[in-house]
Amino acid sequence: MLDLNNTQAILERDPHGMFKHIAGLPDQCAAAWRDAQAVPLPELFKRVNQVVICGMGGSAIGGALLQALAAPSARIPIHVVRDYTLPAFVHGEATLVIGSSYSGNTEETIAAFSQAHDRRCQLLGLATGGAIEEMAAQFSAPFLRIQYESYPRAALGYSFVPLIHFASRLGWIEDQSAHLTQATAIMRAWNVELGLESPVVKNTAKRMAGQMMGRLVIVYGAGLFAEVARRWKGQVNENAKQFAAFEALPEADHNALLGSTFPETMAGRLKVIFLTGSRDHPRNAARVGITRQILMTQGCDTDVLTARGESALAQMLSLIQLGDWISGYLGVLNGADPSDTDLLLDFKKRMAEIDG
Repeated sequence: MLDLNNTQAILERDPHGMFKHIAGLPDQCAAAWRDAQAVPLPELFKRVNQVVICGMGGSAIGGALLQALAAPSARIPIHVVRDYTLPAFVHGEATLVIGSSYSGNTEETIAAFSQAHDRRCQLLGLATGGAIEEMAAQFSAPFLRIQYESYPRAALGYSFVPLIHFASRLGWIEDQSAHLTQATAIMRAWNVELGLESPVVKNTAKRMAGQMMGRLVIVYGAGLFAEVARRWKGQVNENAKQFAAFEALPEADHNALLGSTFPETMAGRLKVIFLTGSRDHPRNAARVGITRQILMTQGCDTDVLTARGESALAQMLSLIQLGDWISGYLGVLNGADPSDTDLLLDFKKRMAEIDG
């Protein structure tokens, strides 16, 4: 097994530089905020009564994270659509539809964005280029060109932070600029502990990755942290090439908890992670403790990982950063290139061969 104290060995299994992207998340978030400031937004956007963010995978998670961040205080509802077709309630100029696609060519997002135009919604595009940029130009819609070269999952700063900026600037939520400054400072500081040069004995991410090897990873989160748990699940899938799932509390205590008995040998093959922070509802914080105790008696290996910072945004981004580091280390422990996307490329090729 690869020694995670051997930095050179890690880098040899990361030929496309995923760890560089992971370490660069704080700087990427700061740059994304600055880029979003330069995008002119119509005054009419301040009068919309709902926002719909269309995207898939690494482009959709930014919308989901904004939805979670905004939910306690937003003056308008924010929805996320991960599909070709918009819900029937999405129509008219009182609705803003944001098409988010890193490549600009995600077929589901293109279809939904086009449908939003047909339904006379307000439009905003977010991509590196591609069809979404062309459509935004055709529809005279504002567009933010992502100036960051990476894999979509490594561009979270650009799928999430511009949305936060737009929501702050348009008055949907309180101004998040100070919170982002706090979050980036916390992430930069934590990078020292989580980074490649930090030894296993002092590095939470390296230790957790070692414990996840050969196990089905299940990540739990409540409130703000439910969508962070979803992000962790996706990163374990994509960077580590490993099965993973996520559960949202308190809902999981009404069903998933009862699913921990059979198959009888399964519990011992799980790694269950609970994501927590001071922003948890007190009752959900209690649920984390009790749920963990029950799963431990069922034979599950469990851990609780706590967010850093005070603001909701800082706590979300700090846990996202931790999950990114863990997934990268788990990938190289599995003998995989964290950047590899061969299975996805094969899938897209097969889809392209199907008419319609």
